[in-house]
Amino acid sequence: MNLLNRTAPDFTLESDTKELVTLSKLKGSTVILYFYPKDDTPGCTQEACDFRDLFPRFEKGKAVVIGVSPDSARKHANFKKKYNLPFTLLADTDHKVAEQYGLWVEKLFWGRKYFGVERTTYIIAPDGKIKKIFSKVNPEGHAAEVEAALK
Repeated sequence: MNLLNRTAPDFTLESDTKELVTLSKLKGSTVILYFYPKDDTPGCTQEACDFRDLFPRFEKGKAVVIGVSPDSARKHANFKKKYNLPFTLLADTDHKVAEQYGLWVEKLFWGRKYFGVERTTYIIAPDGKIKKIFSKVNPEGHAAEVEAALK
């Protein structure tokens, strides 16, 4: 599903602070929407901490960073606190939003097939359209790639 240059599919999800966040209400801001498989795993922690470390630059550029995974709001709150993450994490516990974006896919790990989130990041322009898509992301160095794309 190619969403490039299309309006980002809207959704409302519970955040790590148990507040509801609606994507369309962020219109007017650049949104970095990154989907990741699971809190507190090596790749996801690397990615989140890199976004944390570059957060002042994103903030200076008036970009909103939002992470989305199937974990619960409570797990997100713990992950956020443990790594001092300054941005919002959203709980897509029923993976409906991942499905909406075409990111709930069959995966293979150690010969076992299962469904999970395909690590992907979207840069959404202030008009709500998807400006850039990073597919099948390698967590290491990804936040820097995103920052470079914003320039």
